[in-house]
Amino acid sequence: MKLHENLQALGSSATAYRYDNPDPSLLESFPSPFAIGELNPVGATGTIHIECPEFTCLCPLTGQPDFARIVIDYQPDKLCVESKSLKLYLGSFRMFGEFHEAGVNRICNDLVKLLAPVSLTVRGEFTPRGGIPFWPTAEYRKP
Repeated sequence: MKLHENLQALGSSATAYRYDNPDPSLLESFPSPFAIGELNPVGATGTIHIECPEFTCLCPLTGQPDFARIVIDYQPDKLCVESKSLKLYLGSFRMFGEFHEAGVNRICNDLVKLLAPVSLTVRGEFTPRGGIPFWPTAEYRKP
């Protein structure tokens, strides 16, 4: 079974970068190896931990840049996020103005819509501004 057969961004020789508007259509997924019988004969469950240390966006009031490490932890159900598409999606925040809490919540919601995971947590570890670091967290648990 090929897990990558429907991916568009991965392996593409002509990557289109967008930096001014968060675009969830950039996100792609592939079948979770934890959900496929032939790849998971004993029914193991697993979690995925992703750290994206180069996230940037803009303050919506001053236009000054904000920098963060975005940390994503999730337990997939049937789908996993493809890493290059995640990088392109996070890059689309680069010139977009949004408060830290709203951005982290947007990322969580977009990933939940894409993946329908068992659980998902997104934390934004923003560098201090005025001596105060903000680390908002958004969480989802399947009902």
